[in-house]
Amino acid sequence: MSLLRIEALTRRFAGLVAVDGVTLDVAPGGLHAVIGPNGAGKTTLFNLISGLVLPSAGRLWLGEHEMTALRPEQRAALGMGRTFQNIRVFGAMTALENVLTGSHTRLSAGLASVLFRTPGFRAEEKRAVDRARAALDTVGLADKADLRAGGLSYGDQRRLEIARAIAPDPALLLLDEPAAGMNPAETEALATLIQRLRSTAMTVLLVEHDMGFVMGLCDTVTVLNFGRLIFDGPAQAARQDQGVIEAYLGPKVAARLAASVAAGGLRAGIRGA
Repeated sequence: MSLLRIEALTRRFAGLVAVDGVTLDVAPGGLHAVIGPNGAGKTTLFNLISGLVLPSAGRLWLGEHEMTALRPEQRAALGMGRTFQNIRVFGAMTALENVLTGSHTRLSAGLASVLFRTPGFRAEEKRAVDRARAALDTVGLADKADLRAGGLSYGDQRRLEIARAIAPDPALLLLDEPAAGMNPAETEALATLIQRLRSTAMTVLLVEHDMGFVMGLCDTVTVLNFGRLIFDGPAQAARQDQGVIEAYLGPKVAARLAASVAAGGLRAGIRGA
């Protein structure tokens, strides 16, 4: 059974087909990466999954729920969390307050309960704060809960975004280039964090350009090129796939690498591409 099912998903922008008939299944509990060269359609695919843009054609399901026409907040309420390629924290708010902004999908109190701070609302508010503190602890920011988010380091802001996304305990977590701009030590710590999230039965789907990061972390890789799916399978097999190598390096370089392999020379791959 798939947690996320995508069927013939297409998105057109005027004369450009950014995502072209992509069909994809993401298994529950896995670490799944979407990779591809610049302009391949990776972020557009993420925007389609999270509801920031609607498809021109095709359908999507999260578990048993079809979400093709649902708004982003409705998809979040079904159990989806997301971070973005560019950091989106509220700099003037504390780390804890930032995480609490991601908890609205778990709150049920009405306006009257909020205004009069009824016992039910206060209990719900306490549960939200407890979840937010637990999320900060998970990403290693428990001791920075009361610090202003704008004063945190770049790596800490990245982790803060993940804490905000996981606070509602989503079934599916979308990470859009989570290692972008990180130094090697921060990237290694991020990989450890993502593995820890996976151990909680959370399914992680990520877009990333760092091939070493992806190949050392993910079970399954989906490769896009010009909006089309050209590979979907085990991460290690992607390195040896001729179509993937051509997409990253171009047909001529890929052909030379293939000839070198045939002659007993270097093994083809895309590490570091």
